[in-house]
Amino acid sequence: MARTEYFDDPAAPEPNRLVVAASAVVVDGEGRVLLQRRRDSGLWALPGGGMEMGESLPGAAVREVREETGLDVEITGLVGTYTDPRHVIAYGDGEVRRQFNVCFTARAVGGALAVSDESTELRFVAAGELDALPMHHTQRLRLRHFFEHRARPYLG
Repeated sequence: MARTEYFDDPAAPEPNRLVVAASAVVVDGEGRVLLQRRRDSGLWALPGGGMEMGESLPGAAVREVREETGLDVEITGLVGTYTDPRHVIAYGDGEVRRQFNVCFTARAVGGALAVSDESTELRFVAAGELDALPMHHTQRLRLRHFFEHRARPYLG
C-alpha cells in the first residue's frame, strides 16, 4: 500500500485518524543507527509503528523493531515526543493519519537482521552517511535530536 507523508503542506488531505506510535533508534557498538528502507515509500526511516491495545509505548517500540528488523531490543532511553499537527501521513487505502510518535533509544539483545514485508533493505548507518539517504524530514529531525545527545528529550 502506498504511503505519502506531508509536512506543513496546504495540499495535504485532512486527517481522518489519530494514531499513537512508537519508534526506536537502535544503536550498534560503533554508534551507528539502524534504518529500514520502507517498501511503501522507498524512504529510509527508523523502525516503528502504531501501538496496539494492551501494550505500552515502550512495548510497541520493542515489538515493531522485532517485526520490521528481526532484532530483539531493550529500551535504553527517550529521544523525544513528536506530535506536530502539520505532519500528515496518507495511505492508499484512504487512511489519512495524524501520528503521535514517541521515539526511544534501544540496543539489540538478540535476534538477527531480516528484511520484513514492510521494508526492502536494512542497514546500520553512521551519522555522516545520513544526508545521502532519501528520508522524510520528520525522520531526520528525530535522528538529529538523537545525535545531539540532548540532556533532555525533545518535546514537540
